[in-house]
Amino acid sequence: MIPAFALGLCDDAAVFPPGLAPLAEAVPTHRAHRAAPYAGLVGTLVLPATALEDAYPLLRDGAPLDLSITAPGGPCQAAKALATAADMPVRVRGLEVAVPPGMRPDEFFRLLGGTDVPVYVEIPRDDRRAAMIAAVAARRHRAKFRTGGVKAHLYPSPDELAAAIVSVVNARLPFKATAGLHHPVRNTDPETGFHQHGFLNLLLATDAALRGRTAADLAAILADRDAPSVATRVRALGEARAIAARGRFLSFGTCSITDPLNELADLGLLASALQETTR
Repeated sequence: MIPAFALGLCDDAAVFPPGLAPLAEAVPTHRAHRAAPYAGLVGTLVLPATALEDAYPLLRDGAPLDLSITAPGGPCQAAKALATAADMPVRVRGLEVAVPPGMRPDEFFRLLGGTDVPVYVEIPRDDRRAAMIAAVAARRHRAKFRTGGVKAHLYPSPDELAAAIVSVVNARLPFKATAGLHHPVRNTDPETGFHQHGFLNLLLATDAALRGRTAADLAAILADRDAPSVATRVRALGEARAIAARGRFLSFGTCSITDPLNELADLGLLASALQETTR
């Protein structure tokens, strides 16, 4: 059984760095994940807008898939992607749209237009952040935070990420995270030297923000590298607080489903029987 804090937590971003799985591998693997005993952990398959046409032949012979589409090119690319997906055997559960450099909220949403698909706006890491969060909240869309990448500067510091979480929680704005969340607990990658955020730290920080803690308190939670302590505090959330926190922190993109599954089991947060299915 998947506990409340982990339900639908891991969006399948296998085709993105550092995994870079070929589409022909990513689609059937995602179907296998969704049929596995740990399926409750697995969210949508995430594909870039540029991959939709190539994905169509891989999707047409199976049951419709839940799909999130990323549009790093901005709102015009997003609108075209939705038109393409309309003719595909998919259920679009999210449209993740980057804000081009210098673009202000009014222009962004004018170009994006209306849609019934949940929109995740990737919040810029500059002086547009507050205005964009307010505009996203006013339109009842959702936020997306980039928490890492292939270069060190793509990783926000604990202080920066803490301030962002406080802002969206105060705005009652759900959010997802993407990139760099390769492990449950904050760590330093031995190959790159990058300091990576932990997705359980992010969950605990969201819970703390809901309880009115300060950005400094959240930064300390995000910086915590004590895995047993972090796991104990996640376990202590209980179902009600876990559900509340997940109502804000909706999911994160991961290029591996089995890695977080196995690491959560190693921390004693998932049943070992689920872990054994992947090893």
